[in-house]
Amino acid sequence: MYNLAGKVLIVTGAGSGMGRALTLHLIKKGIRVAACDINERTLEETKKLVSDPHLIRTYVADIANHQQASDLPGIVKEDFKDLHGIINNAGIIQPFVKFMELSESAIERVMQINFYGVIDLTRSTIQELNRNTDTYIVNVSSMGGFLPVTGQAIYGASKVAVKLFTEALYGEMKETLVHVSVVFPGAIETNIAANSMEDKGNQQAQLSSDAKHKMTKPDDAADMIIKGIENGKLRIFVGSDAKMMDKFYRLMPVRSIDKMADMIRKMTA
Repeated sequence: MYNLAGKVLIVTGAGSGMGRALTLHLIKKGIRVAACDINERTLEETKKLVSDPHLIRTYVADIANHQQASDLPGIVKEDFKDLHGIINNAGIIQPFVKFMELSESAIERVMQINFYGVIDLTRSTIQELNRNTDTYIVNVSSMGGFLPVTGQAIYGASKVAVKLFTEALYGEMKETLVHVSVVFPGAIETNIAANSMEDKGNQQAQLSSDAKHKMTKPDDAADMIIKGIENGKLRIFVGSDAKMMDKFYRLMPVRSIDKMADMIRKMTA
């Protein structure tokens, strides 16, 4: 089991949801956090919630911007005088529409944030890591990274790319002090799904809200992820739904796709 206390970790998407929860939980454990988000207002709200303000620095950056993503780890290392890893949590989902109804700009944005942003940040972070101790690369994929979801074809493709990239990186780093993990969250109680359906009307937004009682709370998700990192797990499943659907898809792939498609069809009808 790894001890993260005193480490310096970057957390992207730290302004809300699971990224905010991860930031707060890490700081409570004595971990120094470079909290990154594109939204300066929500990032400052996160900073105000921390138990020890000396353990956090905030960075407003757009990880879809190649230069900003590539520069961030070096800036963090200069500020903290050290760097021990990153949790690539920031991501977006697409509107719940079929592939042929999705605009090219939406496709490019999803891939740029969810995959290329992760690539840029991972490469730059590895270059800046402390070489003399255990360090961590943690990339957040999704339950949609192993189970196809109707109306989320491009989002799923971006998360599959994160999954396979991270698992390959694990193999490449296996004989080093760089420990690699990929996270598969199920349904997390954040506003990401509601935001993706904002153009579909109030009924769908209400359906998303009604489903929240079945979702994993961000605080619980953060706890699961941190424990997975501390235990050196390659694959970290967040929520009973993620674990169940992973097994279901491996055993009955076609049936699981059909079941998911039927559920999404009812949600978006």
